[in-house]
Amino acid sequence: MRFLGNIEAKADAKGRAFLPVIFRKVLQASGEEKLILRKDVFEKCLVLYPESVWNEQLDSLRSSLNRWNRQEWQVFRQFVSDAEFIALDSNGRFLIPKRYLKMVNIEQDIMFKGVDDTIEIWSKTNCDEPDFQPEEFGKTLQGIMSNKEI
Repeated sequence: MRFLGNIEAKADAKGRAFLPVIFRKVLQASGEEKLILRKDVFEKCLVLYPESVWNEQLDSLRSSLNRWNRQEWQVFRQFVSDAEFIALDSNGRFLIPKRYLKMVNIEQDIMFKGVDDTIEIWSKTNCDEPDFQPEEFGKTLQGIMSNKEI
């Protein structure tokens, strides 16, 4: 399952948005019905996980942590407790809870970004600038793909 592309959309005053059709088709083709939403760990955006991807992430995190290490277990607890199940209605619309809207400054204009096996939801104002300038992106990608220092 792969999500690709950037799609502009709008959230209504209650925080409802339509999941783009192209992403709904990927979910349907993969037999995914449930989604999990949480704030991204690093960026000021939200991440929608298909349930199977969420479960893989959770299993990976849990297997990396020591349940008897307090700090590690607090990280796990926070990662899990900051997530919510999201239900799509028959039209593909879902509600973004108010606390998430505030966390990432979403008012109305949003951007859905397909990022491999997840979907990011950005406030349009937060995603106008690229992460890298083109030349820096090329150099960084070259370094990663050639396994050499940049």
